[in-house]
Amino acid sequence: MAPSGLFMKCFVILAVLLFSGSLQAQKGVFLAPNVFSAQAFSEPTKVLQTLWLNRALRDRAGKILGHSYAGLRQRYWGQGSKTAWVFEEIGKELPITVGVVIENNRIAKISILEYRESRGGEVRYPFFTDQFKQLGLIKTPKKYALDGSIDGITGATLSVRAIKRVATLALMFHHNTPFTQVGSSRSRFER
Repeated sequence: MAPSGLFMKCFVILAVLLFSGSLQAQKGVFLAPNVFSAQAFSEPTKVLQTLWLNRALRDRAGKILGHSYAGLRQRYWGQGSKTAWVFEEIGKELPITVGVVIENNRIAKISILEYRESRGGEVRYPFFTDQFKQLGLIKTPKKYALDGSIDGITGATLSVRAIKRVATLALMFHHNTPFTQVGSSRSRFER
């Protein structure tokens, strides 16, 4: 084989390996749920709680997610007026594990704990997740929504939508816990 042909073959193989490596870099476990909860609360007095989901809450969750919510309960951590939630929601084909911290009825932080898709992993970076900070919940007669807009990411549309659904669900669930601030917008939401 001529040296230029060998060079070209090596170049193609190297390019394929680098490209496939970059796809794999999208995937990964970035934060364990127990580390996420420890980071969410400055004091170790947080308490693992259970939100029991009646039919009305499951129906609202299903409307937010666009599919039925099968669980009868959702575990979360709570302290003061702050809650921390961990959810899994399908991006394109695989689940994304997302942690959401709600404080004073607003999103304080969103973290991507585990990303399994081969594309769209940019949703884990602060340039995307920081858009959710201080967003709250709006309830219209037909649906729940975030009270602000989120810019999408080219090539990650389904992952972006999944994160938005999870953020909305966490806010709605938060409004149904004892950690919702008294005298806040909680009265706008039925239990």
